[in-house]
Amino acid sequence: MESTSREVPVAVENLSKAFGAQKVLNGVSLQVAGGETVAVLGRSGTGKSVLLKLLIGLQAPDSGSVHIHGKDIATLDSRQLNELRRRIGFLFQQAALYDSLTVEENVAFPLHRYSSEPASRQKEKVQELLRSVGMGEQGHKMPSQISGGMQKRVGLARALVLDPDILLFDEPTAGLDPITAGEIDDLIVELREKRKLTAIVVTHDIHGAKTFADRLVLLREGKIVAEGSFADLQKNRDRFVQQFVGSTV
Repeated sequence: MESTSREVPVAVENLSKAFGAQKVLNGVSLQVAGGETVAVLGRSGTGKSVLLKLLIGLQAPDSGSVHIHGKDIATLDSRQLNELRRRIGFLFQQAALYDSLTVEENVAFPLHRYSSEPASRQKEKVQELLRSVGMGEQGHKMPSQISGGMQKRVGLARALVLDPDILLFDEPTAGLDPITAGEIDDLIVELREKRKLTAIVVTHDIHGAKTFADRLVLLREGKIVAEGSFADLQKNRDRFVQQFVGSTV
């Protein structure tokens, strides 16, 4: 794994995490290639969101390792970890916008903290990103003045503002109506095609994952029970996999 972990943007090996008696991840190994979009699926409480937190060092695993761009994040000091995190965009489940900032200010926030670009270029970049997610006319509004789907779009623009090469999505369509969810799925597809980002999308939406993912990974009781294309999962004879995918084969 050591040699392979240097060749791929994301590599986790034998990752385990428990909270008290509840083991949410139990020996998960996963690699994500450059430019690949992987959907991590499973029922609620199966450790999907915990996996994302482990990937960016917000939580520490009980055992196993996480390599990002070949670096074992457990060996990094806080400065090195923060440097690495700047290369990772994160779209939170609830968008996590700042209520007191406008849409434009929310997207610009990471630039103000980390970028040395002139203010005029920062403003231009923010407006470009808002246009790219269909929010070009909404920059002056407050988060409370826009819908949940719009908030997700703004959160996506903010996740992209530092030009990350890895993007993590935590339930990007949760709580959205089917039409808005489909629009978010289409944005993920567009990102994959235009930016060639490496992406991990945690979701319970199998049909959305079928739309945007190169590969699907299904978790059950902290373990990967199936992995491959949507067609691969449809052919899987495991009862749980068949139920989850809605397969009749």
